[in-house]
Amino acid sequence: MKLTPSKLNTYTMFKLPSAYICGVRTKSISDQNCVVTVKHKWINQNPFKSMFWAVQGMAAEFSTGALVIAKIQESGQKISMLVTTNKAVFTKKATGKITFTCNDGNKIDQAIAQTIKTGEGQTVWMQSQGVNQDGVVVSTFDFEWSIKLKSK
Repeated sequence: MKLTPSKLNTYTMFKLPSAYICGVRTKSISDQNCVVTVKHKWINQNPFKSMFWAVQGMAAEFSTGALVIAKIQESGQKISMLVTTNKAVFTKKATGKITFTCNDGNKIDQAIAQTIKTGEGQTVWMQSQGVNQDGVVVSTFDFEWSIKLKSK
């Protein structure tokens, strides 16, 4: 089953309801990238009238995680996934519609191939950058994903 934005948004509604309520939505997913948006609203704001950092983190993480999910599905293997480390840099107040893009599909391809080949867990750093409607970067998130074959 190929992942589509509609399937990912339905998944978010049922499995990640706080992200869904805050407005996190997948706009596109391909072999190499995933685009997720979130709009600044009352429900997801901080006291400074901009988007709460954790909401940005949910959208950023989902743009990386959706790629990991898609690549695991494509592999046909039972592989577990977990964020082990993350870091973020905030460069501007997040207001309006923020678009998070991850272009690291090739990195997860390599990690999955290695874990299947060796049977050993792998880690991979993936980045998602949040850009406002004016094209200005508001935040950059890096997530270290750990993947490994599940025991049979």
